[in-house]
Amino acid sequence: EAPAPDPSIPAMKQNNATFLKMHESFLARGRSGPIGLLFLGDSITWRWWTAPKLWEAHYGKDQPANFGLPGDGTQHILWRIEHGELDGIHPKVVVLLAGTNNAHRNSAAQIVAADTKIVREIRERIPGVKVLLLAIFPRGPHRNGNGTSDDGVHSMEVIRAANAGLAKLDDGVNVRFLDIGAKFLGPDGKIPPGIMADQLHPTVAGYQIWADAMQPLLDDMLRPSR
Repeated sequence: EAPAPDPSIPAMKQNNATFLKMHESFLARGRSGPIGLLFLGDSITWRWWTAPKLWEAHYGKDQPANFGLPGDGTQHILWRIEHGELDGIHPKVVVLLAGTNNAHRNSAAQIVAADTKIVREIRERIPGVKVLLLAIFPRGPHRNGNGTSDDGVHSMEVIRAANAGLAKLDDGVNVRFLDIGAKFLGPDGKIPPGIMADQLHPTVAGYQIWADAMQPLLDDMLRPSR
């Protein structure tokens, strides 16, 4: 297997029409009206569409937009930023969840460097914005896209180490780090199927856990600075 690409170097997905089509739809959303709250990430963020009532109840009043794109690694999010997704928009807060799709091939240090770069890009391109940086969610045993099975052990070692590094980006004001991973685990330390049926993507119950756990900090960040 070829060495994994550096996840902090922007890259577009090759031969992937969905990637470009969704990128275009995000550019269109940015032009179509104000965005007060932006979610940026991969399929875990994208799949908020499975819980529309929760989304509306928690975020509807904040002019929300969801720029989650299935299968994205940090390098793909960086490419999307470089190609205009944050241009001309002025959300108060960007909720960032990125890195799980890098965990099986990249090191924790590489993921931290890539997420650090994403946070910096967000802050440079949107003056005054705050970033709510989420710890990478836990994941369990699952089947890979190529049909091989993955026990999730290596990925979780990388994720735990990456989250320890990401926590250091919290400056108490403009960038806040929040780790809600423990809330997705049962007493045995495993992810209950009712929370993530495939051990990676939250069910509606999982999105409820996410929304409830994040709301106090998000409310605080959305409040106008005194």
